[in-house]
Amino acid sequence: MNKLVNMLPVIILVSLLSGCMYPAENLAKNQIPYEDQIASVQSAVENFQADNGGILPIKTKDAETPIYQKYLVDFQKVVPRYLPEVPGNAFENGGIFQYVLIDVETEPKVKLFDLRMAETIRDIKLRIRMQEYPPFKEQISGEVFSLDYKELGFSEEPAAQSPFTGQNLPYVITGDGEIYVDYRSDLYQLLKKGYEVEDGEDIRHILSDNSNFVPAYSLPYTIDPSSGEPIFLEK
Repeated sequence: MNKLVNMLPVIILVSLLSGCMYPAENLAKNQIPYEDQIASVQSAVENFQADNGGILPIKTKDAETPIYQKYLVDFQKVVPRYLPEVPGNAFENGGIFQYVLIDVETEPKVKLFDLRMAETIRDIKLRIRMQEYPPFKEQISGEVFSLDYKELGFSEEPAAQSPFTGQNLPYVITGDGEIYVDYRSDLYQLLKKGYEVEDGEDIRHILSDNSNFVPAYSLPYTIDPSSGEPIFLEK
């Protein structure tokens, strides 16, 4: 009981932050990944790159930033010359999506990721900090575990809505305390369509290849040679 009472200020703080992080998130236009907005940003990126000797309009991120969150579009570099305004669904304009580039070394493509996942991850991490150690539940893979969310004060297990299938995806934790979204079920559905992948290959790209989104906050995955099912790619 004392532990739950001690956690209340943190929980309240997270709720308040969630309420003000996206002041316009209740507006439908800020929650929909419009194809024309993505296409407009793609065109702006290409035109900027052509006019600037191949340089991309991206924000500088740490070298350790996960690949699918690393190359964020810097709208200050393309608005208004290459793009009339920042898309309404972009975080920079009160939306819930972050615009990001992939394949930057070959053929840069504009994709999105949903920042509401980040809010849930922050919430989980804040609750874990109130504990002496993370309440691991089951070992999924070598360094990947599920969590006992009741120990963290959740009334139900938090889930991320998949941008690829619409289904709920669980969160997992690694041995070093980092929280990730588990995309194995999404990958399994796509693999059933007959993708050919190599042993030991990171297969996350098949998600972004078939969508306007990237698998943000994800760990690498590969194929289990014996079952053909997606598994976490061990280091």
